[in-house]
Amino acid sequence: MLSAFLSAFRTPDLRKKLLFTVGIIAVYRLGATLPSPGVSYGNVQKCLDTLQGGSTGVLNLLDLFSGGALLQLSVFALGIMPYITASIILQLLTVVIPRLEQLRKEGQAGQAKITQYTRYLTLGLGILQSSAFVALARSGQLFNNQCDQFPIIPRDTGIPDWLTLSILVMTMTAGTGVVMWLGELITDRGVGNGMSVLIFTSIAARLPSEGWKIKTTKGWGMFALVIVLVLVVITLVTFIEQAQRRIPVQYAKRMIGRRMYGGTSTYIPLKVNQAGVIPVIFASSLLYLPQLILQFFDQNNPGKTQAWIQNHIVKASSPEHIAIYFLLIIFFTYFYVSITFNPTEVADNMKKYGGFVPGIRPGKPTAEYLDFILSRITLPGALYLGVIAILPNFFFIWLDNQQFQNFPFGGTAVLIMVGVGLETVKQIESQLMQRNYEGFLR
Repeated sequence: MLSAFLSAFRTPDLRKKLLFTVGIIAVYRLGATLPSPGVSYGNVQKCLDTLQGGSTGVLNLLDLFSGGALLQLSVFALGIMPYITASIILQLLTVVIPRLEQLRKEGQAGQAKITQYTRYLTLGLGILQSSAFVALARSGQLFNNQCDQFPIIPRDTGIPDWLTLSILVMTMTAGTGVVMWLGELITDRGVGNGMSVLIFTSIAARLPSEGWKIKTTKGWGMFALVIVLVLVVITLVTFIEQAQRRIPVQYAKRMIGRRMYGGTSTYIPLKVNQAGVIPVIFASSLLYLPQLILQFFDQNNPGKTQAWIQNHIVKASSPEHIAIYFLLIIFFTYFYVSITFNPTEVADNMKKYGGFVPGIRPGKPTAEYLDFILSRITLPGALYLGVIAILPNFFFIWLDNQQFQNFPFGGTAVLIMVGVGLETVKQIESQLMQRNYEGFLR
């Protein structure tokens, strides 16, 4: 990997792309630390120091993806999450709405239209999410009413409340649009997928502070042990992410005009983790709903049902929470794979171009064979996702549940960082290969 980056820096055009990507990342991190107008940055820091990174409930995952910018209500507080949510929603709606499915089949023009819809939906979600977070900050529930002595949005400023809140919502929504634009700039003129690179940057920004917190509270021995475990997890994740089942495909020879086409052999790569990190995000979102609902009840005098939900469903270290989380991930893995990979469509495309799996008849038998292989290979992928995702829950128990709620060394964070790292390195190596074989192509 290091040799690939060194070779890339020796190539002038690749070096420009890498430096451009680094510059965009620097702008993104600057916006993530720039406070929004009307927010008392000093009170935010005092509150964070008082809580020492303690429980922030429903906002843990979002704060991790924003690199810690969400709890500070910075300009880029929402990060890239509205865009991810909009992309997932449109991807799911493509299966339900015929118009979107037709656009997906139209190629580049249809995809450009879907991208435009994604942008509009991202801004709409940005308005909703920024309004919700501003309301939580104003009521004190952003930190579970534990920082009432440090108001995040001061009231006695001489400016009408509606104007302050409106400016905050517009600023955070505009920040979402700028983040989306920065990600598209990286995709077009930089290296790697822009949105994925920004998520990678946000998670990586949390690693030094969280790692140092473990060292200061638990000592060097525990810190070294955590680093070893993290390296083992990263190695296993890298191995599974690269694993795939290759279905051999052969194409018959065809005469078109005076030329002979076909007669080649290839394969269909079915990854063990075909769904990526999407099932983990879905399961996390569903599990956050009970805690979000509890915010609307009286926190000082909780009832029996409210206390049971808090202790058994919401609490990350409870066996019920871990079991439900694990089962939801398995369910959403099968669900997402079933709507993103259509064996019948793949079999029909193969038959149209004269392709077939050796030993399997084209058409329906091929679709049934692909569905059989996919259903078998999805099970280990779902179990792998579930085990990796619940690792932070055990870290909460092992280290200290109240001090390491934003622990970034497992689960979703590792999956995203490893996946983005592998994809970026592959893209750099492919571009280097094109330049190395440039003389032969002439």
